[in-house]
Amino acid sequence: MSLLNFGKKQESCRCHGNTDETTDGLQKVVLVGSPNVGKSVVFGYLTGRYVTVSNYPGTTVDVTRGKGRLGDKEFEIIDTPGMYSLLPITEEERVARSILLDENPAVVIQVADAKNIERMLHLTFQLMEAEAPVFLDLNLMDEAGRLGMKIDTGLLEKEIGIPVVATVATDGSGMDILKENITGFKNRTGRGVKYDKTVESAVQRLREMLRGEYRISKRAIALLLLQDDPDIKSMVRERMKDNYASLEEIVEETKKKYSQPLNYIITIARQREIMEIIKKVTVSSPAETLDFRERLSRLMMHPVAGIPILLLIIYGFYEFVGVLGAQVSVDFLEETVFGEYINPFVTGIVTSVIPWKVWQNLFVHEYGIITLGLRYAIAIILPVVSTFFIAFSIMEDSGYLPRLAMFIDRLFKKIGLNGRAVIPVVLGFGCDTMATMVTRTLETKRERIIATVLLSLAVPCSAQLGVILALLSGSIMGLWIFAGVMATVFLFTGFLAARIIPGEKPLFFMEVPPLRWPKLSNVFTKTYTRVEWYFKEVLPLFILASILIWAGKLTGVFDLLTNALSYPVALIGLPKEAATSFLYGFFRRDFGAAGLYDLKTAGLLDGIPLVVSVVTIALFMPCIAQFSMTIKERGWKMALSMAAFIFPFAFLTGYLVNLVLNGLGVVL
Repeated sequence: MSLLNFGKKQESCRCHGNTDETTDGLQKVVLVGSPNVGKSVVFGYLTGRYVTVSNYPGTTVDVTRGKGRLGDKEFEIIDTPGMYSLLPITEEERVARSILLDENPAVVIQVADAKNIERMLHLTFQLMEAEAPVFLDLNLMDEAGRLGMKIDTGLLEKEIGIPVVATVATDGSGMDILKENITGFKNRTGRGVKYDKTVESAVQRLREMLRGEYRISKRAIALLLLQDDPDIKSMVRERMKDNYASLEEIVEETKKKYSQPLNYIITIARQREIMEIIKKVTVSSPAETLDFRERLSRLMMHPVAGIPILLLIIYGFYEFVGVLGAQVSVDFLEETVFGEYINPFVTGIVTSVIPWKVWQNLFVHEYGIITLGLRYAIAIILPVVSTFFIAFSIMEDSGYLPRLAMFIDRLFKKIGLNGRAVIPVVLGFGCDTMATMVTRTLETKRERIIATVLLSLAVPCSAQLGVILALLSGSIMGLWIFAGVMATVFLFTGFLAARIIPGEKPLFFMEVPPLRWPKLSNVFTKTYTRVEWYFKEVLPLFILASILIWAGKLTGVFDLLTNALSYPVALIGLPKEAATSFLYGFFRRDFGAAGLYDLKTAGLLDGIPLVVSVVTIALFMPCIAQFSMTIKERGWKMALSMAAFIFPFAFLTGYLVNLVLNGLGVVL
């Protein structure tokens, strides 16, 4: 579950019980459509429950189910992942299509972005060809109007032959009519696309030869076979057995009659049909399209103007998370709350109640659950995570993230990724474990591997980064050196991986949502649920780490491991005490960074060694949780290979940074 989606799940569970409730026997209403067109908001209206609405693509990675009472009847409402086409490219689209194929919906609502109606109608025509019980919800009508677009929904309904509803889901406009269309739904045969004679002949022959029952029309199955859909080919092959070869012959024979792929031929035919309709039903006023928000939106994506905007956002991010969270809040909680009150108070109680030093050490003193585990988790990590979640929620709710994806796409192409990968990368600055799961939304296996490597190596999570910012708060030059090394490692590793790892080059297509002022209620809810997740999921890991360290000290294993790590630590110019922090890093990387914070406070770490230590620990092994997620997503072999590369690479980089800084006589 991604960082974005756990907020949705937690909120649903907290307010309404289990999201995936039993709905056997109810008619199903399935919401489909491109990412970021408002499906989750519509779902909220139909079910009466809250789900996190993230204002950028990739929000609905999981399928969300709920019950909705419309009129005097109850329905099961299903919110599917984003899809652009019935011919899937990403895992999200495969999941969405499987809902249509397997769940036998009574009603399918295509939620579409009104201002991008030309692109939206491609899926509409495919759903009509599939003879799905569909009607079209033109959402974001306010944004279309703001851009000077007027859409005659009545004429559009007449042209395509299925019901059309106009809505603004964010304020509830048109939602009553949408509900009425569900309760009174009557399936209609929509307008079909007339392809050229060769394609139509092939479709007809395939339809006549197809055997078995399918949840979508045989015409749609035939078109997907012509477009080489591997899942449909496998399904048909299983049902046709020995007769499948005849279908393959028709497909291959048809391909030979064109110089372009059949997918291109079929798409162009649909596009012509769509353009005829668009000319009839829409009127645009270009003079009204460039208001302030639109100008700002374009500047954010401009290859030159986007740079100062990004730097300004990074500066604001640093001031809020790095200064307010990692310095002011951490200093208060660490030095005052824990240092002056909690730790002395708890230590006094424990030592008076428990006479045995060995058991005292489990709870207090240097490695105690309270004095180390809880102090790290609450005083050092929590304020950083909380401020990061607030800043991240503002960015996602405003619509900046997809614009950042468009802006950075050209650079990401050089490292084997595309702009869409900015989502797991940015998420990695919140939690690398969740970001690793989100890599499944990338289109190719090659992209997923490269993104996972970069997340494991060169993307520090918010908690670790916050501690690092606190460590370097007194040295601007040290901060720039750290940022420069991390950026260089990120780009170099990605560039190298893109040339070593075989596979398809990435393509990029993304819907850009409206640029909006973030809603305080959304920001608060997202932050609350994510902090709640932190306490439930991460806090126990800090307690477990303290227990393991205590057991390791008790058995001598901890000392053996620390001694082993002291050699590479000394090689990069760090004091031997830093080995303990790197051992902490095996449990959680932010736990290790907090150990360095203690060394700096004690006066054992400063200047060049401090910069070398934060660079090395930022590149160090992924935490246990992230490593487990990598195994789940990429497999044991890939996870171990990454670990075998990252461990020596981190210390090699630290060694080179130490060598260069000392060689240049840099004073920090």
